[in-house]
This record gives sequence, structure tokens and C-alpha cells, in this order.
Amino acid sequence: MASSSHRLFHCCFQDWINQQHQDLQELLQVLDTDSPDSDHLRHLIQKSLQHFQDYSATRAELSKLDAPSFFCPSWITSFENSFLWLGGCRPSLAIRLLYSISGSELQAQLPDVLKGCTRGNLADISATQLVSINALHGRVVREEDRLSSRMASMQEDTADEPLAIIAKKLRTVGEYSRTVNSAIETHSQALASVLEEADKLRLSTFKGLQEILTPLQGAHFLVASKKLHLSMHEWGKQRAEQVGDT
Repeated sequence: MASSSHRLFHCCFQDWINQQHQDLQELLQVLDTDSPDSDHLRHLIQKSLQHFQDYSATRAELSKLDAPSFFCPSWITSFENSFLWLGGCRPSLAIRLLYSISGSELQAQLPDVLKGCTRGNLADISATQLVSINALHGRVVREEDRLSSRMASMQEDTADEPLAIIAKKLRTVGEYSRTVNSAIETHSQALASVLEEADKLRLSTFKGLQEILTPLQGAHFLVASKKLHLSMHEWGKQRAEQVGDT
């Protein structure tokens, strides 16, 4: 059962990686044209967000089989695992990425910006957009804190009933029973609920940013986000090979 579930988890993630590559290529093809069509970009952005929503829904269902696996997944590298927050990317990282790219592009295009020339990319984020992004950032961080506190409480509960009391009464360390299984299953279902909420926050953060950005800016942001995610995966695999060779 466990190995079968883990194969499902791995296939789900690999399908997501493949979808990310496909979505990235479609976005790049449009952005590489001289005058990217806004309607086409909106369509690709919505399609990409729908793929994210479908992936989150699939994870929510699969996590009911073994939620703890999603908090330290075996189907990604240890390098990627070290960056995880509640089974995935910290939502506020998306906003920090946007700040970083916007600042970098503004610096690179500063001479043109001073001349009043604009390219419509992330260097051209307006003051009004920035106010909205900052407000979104604050809401996302507050939700992250709430979920982190919930996760911390669940971990602290291990020292209380029922697992701590069960362990204390055992004659043999690690002895399994229906009571232990029930307690672990309760914890697992609670983790599945946290994962689903965290994925919803990740999705709502991306949607919130796309509502603020223009289609061209939104497409540039999605490209940067997907490149980072896919690169982290590849870097992690390369590092794992290097460590394995030492």
C-alpha cells in the first residue's frame, strides 16, 4: 500500500514538472514575439493558474492516503526539501521574487526609464500597483503566520495526549496497536488539512498578483517563477549526483 501510494505521489509530481515545462515554453514563445498579444497572454496565464489549481486538488486527494509524505517528500531532492514550507513553496516567496526581479530590471533599464521609455515589463510597476502588491504581501504573511502557528501546535501536541501517554505505558518500545494507529491517522488527516490550506494560499497569492499585474508583466513573472522552480529541481538532482559520487 505504501509503495503504491508513493508511486502515485511521484507520478503526480512528475506530471506537474512536465506541465511546468510545457507552460513555460508556451509563455516564452509568445514573449519572444515583437508585440505579444495581451489576450493570448491572458489565456496562457489563466491556463497556467488552472494547471496549478488542478495540481493542488490532486495533492489534496492524494494527501488523504499519507499526508506526512508531502511534508518531506521522497520524490524531490534533499536540496528542494530544505526550502519547503508546509509541503511546498512559501507563498510570500512569490512576492519577494517579484520585488527582486522588478528591482533588477529597473536597474538594468534605468537609462531608458529616465528618458520616459517603457517596455511594459516588471521594471514598469506603477506606484498604484506597488501599493496593492504591498497590501497583498501583508495579508499573505499573516496567513503564513497563522498556518505556521497551527503546524507548531500540532507538533507540540505530540508531547501531550494521546501519543505521549501511549508511549509511556508501553512495555516494548515502538509497540504498535489500534490506539497508536488511530492517533497517527488523526495526526495525518490534520496534516492533510494544513497542506490543503497552504496550497490554497499559494494559489491565491499567484492569482492575487496576476490581478494586479498587466498581462505582459504577469507573463514575465510566471516565466521567472517557473524557471526558478524548475531550476531548483534540476540543481537538486545535480547536487545529489555530486554528493553520491563523493
